Amino acid sequence: MIVTINPATGETLAEYPVMLAGDIDTLLRKADGDYRRWRHTGMDERRALMKKVAELLRSQLDEHARLISLEMGKPFGQAVGEVNKCAWVCDYFADHAEAFLRPEESIVDGARGVVKFEPLGVILGVMPWNFPYWQVLRFAAPTIMAGNGIVVKHAPNVTGCSIAIESLFREAGFPEHLYRAVHIDIDEVDRLSGFMIDHPVVKAVSVTGSTGAGRAVASKAGRAIKRCVLELGGSDPYIVLDDADVSQAVAVCAAGRLLNAGQSCIAAKRFIVHSSVIEEFTSELVLKMQSAVMGDPFSEGVEVGPIARADLRDQVHAQVERSVAAGARLLCGGVLPKGAGCFYPPTVLAGVGRGMAAYDEEIFGPVASIIEVESDDEAVIVANDTDYGLGSAVFSRDQGRALAMADRLETGNCFINSMVKSDPRLPFGGVKQSGFGRELSHHGIREFVNIKTLFIPGD
Repeated sequence: MIVTINPATGETLAEYPVMLAGDIDTLLRKADGDYRRWRHTGMDERRALMKKVAELLRSQLDEHARLISLEMGKPFGQAVGEVNKCAWVCDYFADHAEAFLRPEESIVDGARGVVKFEPLGVILGVMPWNFPYWQVLRFAAPTIMAGNGIVVKHAPNVTGCSIAIESLFREAGFPEHLYRAVHIDIDEVDRLSGFMIDHPVVKAVSVTGSTGAGRAVASKAGRAIKRCVLELGGSDPYIVLDDADVSQAVAVCAAGRLLNAGQSCIAAKRFIVHSSVIEEFTSELVLKMQSAVMGDPFSEGVEVGPIARADLRDQVHAQVERSVAAGARLLCGGVLPKGAGCFYPPTVLAGVGRGMAAYDEEIFGPVASIIEVESDDEAVIVANDTDYGLGSAVFSRDQGRALAMADRLETGNCFINSMVKSDPRLPFGGVKQSGFGRELSHHGIREFVNIKTLFIPGD
C-alpha cells in the first residue's frame, strides 16, 4: 500500500493499493488503444476538451488546492495559485497548439519541402511532489494537444493529487484511457519504471525531479533508444551587483527562496552579492527571512509551510549543519522546531564558499546562502561554478550590464531584476546536470512529436 501523510501534522491521510507489472501492462495497452483513436481527432475537438479541463480546474479550485496543501504542505494561497496556473497552461495550449503544429513548407530545388509534426504515441511522465499539479499539467497539456497519450508515474506522497488529475481528464470528456496514472510501491519504482520505459507502447519519457532520478531514467531510455526530456535539479544563482536596488533585490530574493518552503528546482538558492552592498543586502534579507510567518498551511497569513517529508527536512538540516561546521555563519534559523510536523525555519548562511554544502549542493528548503564577490567577473565565475544550470537572476539598474552578464551564465534561463519562474509562453529547461530538452511554448510541444519531412517534386 501507498500511505500518504500530512507533513504539517504527521497524520495519515489515506492508503492506496499499488499496481503490479501485469496491471501496468494492461493499463499501457488500453492507453495505446485510446491514443490510436485520439491521434486522428481534429484540433477543434482537442481544443474543446482541454478547455473543459481548464474550466473544471477553476470551478473546483478550492478542492484541488486543498489536496495539494494536505499532501505536501504548501500554503493554501500558493496552492490556489498553482491550480490557477494549471488552468492557464491548459487554455494556452488549447489556443495555440494548432498554430505550433502547423506544417511548414519551403521550396527545395524546385520541389516542395513539407515538415509535419505528428504524434509519437503514449508518453510516460515521471513527476515530482513539489508542484504536484503544475508539473503534470505543463507536461500533459501540450503532449495531449499534440495527439499523444499520457501515462504518469507521480510521486507516492501526492497519490491523491495524481488520482484527482486523472479524474479531471475523464470528467472533461477525454477518452477513458488517454490519460492514466500508475501507482507503484517505492521499492519497485526502479524496476517498474524500467518495465514501462522498455514497454513497446511507451515511445518517450519526460522526467521532472532530482538529478539522480533523471540519470536513472535517462539511462533506461537511452538503452531503449527512446527520447526523453529531463527537467532536473538546480542551484540557481541570484547575482546582486553594486548598482542594484538592494531593497527590491532583497524582496525578490526572499520571495524566491521562501516560495513553497524553498522546495523548487528554480528557487533562489545562492545569493552572489557584490562586496560594496553585501552588508546592506544581508541585514535586510535576515529581517525578511525572520519575519516570514511559518505554520499551518491553511492558516491565513502563513508564508512558509512544512517540508514535504521528514526525511527531506532531515536532509536540509544536515546540509545546514555541515555548512556551519565548514565555516559558514548562521545568521538566523537553522534549528529544528519542536512539535508535530516537518517544519524548518527560514535560514540564512553567510560567508559561504567552496567546499561547503551550501555552496556545492542543492538545498531543497528555505535556506539562503550568501556568497561575497568583488567584481562582475568573479560573480560569473561563482555562478557557473556548479554542476547545475537551470535558472538564474541578475539585479542591476543598468539593463545593458545585466544582459551582458546573462550572456555569460551557463543556465537555461536568466531573469533580470525578477524571480525565476516558468511561463507557458516561454521555453523552460536547463543545461549541465539540470537536464536537457525544453517544456512549454512551441519548443516544448515539439519535443514529443515525429518531425516528418516530405519531399514533393514539382509538376
